[in-house]
Amino acid sequence: MFGRRRFLEGSAGLGVALTVGCGGGGGGNKNEWLVGSYLSLTGGESKFGEDTKRGIELAIEEINGAGGVKSKPIKVIFEDDKSKVEEATQKVQQLIDRDKVIAVLGEIASSISKPAAIICNQKKVPMITPSSTHPDVTKTGEYAFRVCFTDDFQGKAGADFCVKSLGKKKIGLMFAENDLYSQGLAAEFKKGVEAAGGEIVVEKKFTKDESNFTTYIKGVKDSGAEVVYCPIYYKQMTQIWRQAKAEGMTGDQFVGGDGWSGDDQLLKELEGGYFTDHYAPDIPSEKSKKFVEAFKKKFNQTPSSLAACGYDAAMVLADSIKRAKEDTPKGIRDAIAETKDFAGATGSITINKDRDADKAIVFVQIKGGTTTFKAAVGPGAEKLGGGGEPPATSETAAPADSAAPAASG
Repeated sequence: MFGRRRFLEGSAGLGVALTVGCGGGGGGNKNEWLVGSYLSLTGGESKFGEDTKRGIELAIEEINGAGGVKSKPIKVIFEDDKSKVEEATQKVQQLIDRDKVIAVLGEIASSISKPAAIICNQKKVPMITPSSTHPDVTKTGEYAFRVCFTDDFQGKAGADFCVKSLGKKKIGLMFAENDLYSQGLAAEFKKGVEAAGGEIVVEKKFTKDESNFTTYIKGVKDSGAEVVYCPIYYKQMTQIWRQAKAEGMTGDQFVGGDGWSGDDQLLKELEGGYFTDHYAPDIPSEKSKKFVEAFKKKFNQTPSSLAACGYDAAMVLADSIKRAKEDTPKGIRDAIAETKDFAGATGSITINKDRDADKAIVFVQIKGGTTTFKAAVGPGAEKLGGGGEPPATSETAAPADSAAPAASG
């Protein structure tokens, strides 16, 4: 089903699944803005893709319902890359060459975003990834952007959290060495732990397809690690947690990155675990509250951080089209690059010289099957409303300029 091209269209803002031909070049025709989106709607990362798609859909509905951009509606072609690199590159080629989109939204997984970003740069069509955090994605060229933080920032923040906020000096590390996101975040975390005065006492590497972690977990327990950092995606983390629990470990011994986000099963099981994320549904900012309310009304569910990132990516693109001096991919690219203090659902977004987003990172803890906002740190943290509850197990106060979380405000 998701292999067919899907459109979100019309000033009424209704999502409609259609297969149609291309109309004109450079963004559809004079009556609409044609945007492409490639996402993992099936396959291993489908939860991420579907959540992101819903966020984009809500944003486009709101934009078109308010009259569109420059009096024209935005139409989005959704393509399913099936969580595969080769599918993503093919779909992006089609969106640009066949459909003549004026910009591209996607992907989530950094390992898929990077090769697709190379194509967008070659074709000189701007791409905004909602949530690919590996630094290499935007290093592909001047047409690649992101509205999320990067792993160098996320890794340091996670390390400071473990060492300074939780007060743990002996850290264990478990990651998938053949996954770009996992190995990249692990590398940044290791540097952060050393800088914060902690020590990686054990490091366990595996592949992203493994499912038996008992030997690794026993090695971590035997090492004396006080807390374990797992920068992996939610499916493997659920498997690791079940096996760790069987070995007598507790949820608050585990810390992760944004790859844990959005999975109901993990949230039901890993009580007490901490992870960094792009947003939390209970962030006390007015923009976030309005987004959550609108999302619940449309989809009858609480939005995940991936939905919020998808929403922000679409909104930043629409704002850039509005500000562009020329209604061309180049003009839109230049406007995206000039984005400053954009008020998004995930916080304030400023695109820096590297085409990355300067923005805050959020710390959450899993409680009662959902996430609880603990703190926000980094650029624009105060705009998220403050009031983040400091971690219950915190033993030290973080300096004001540290990436370790203290309640923002």
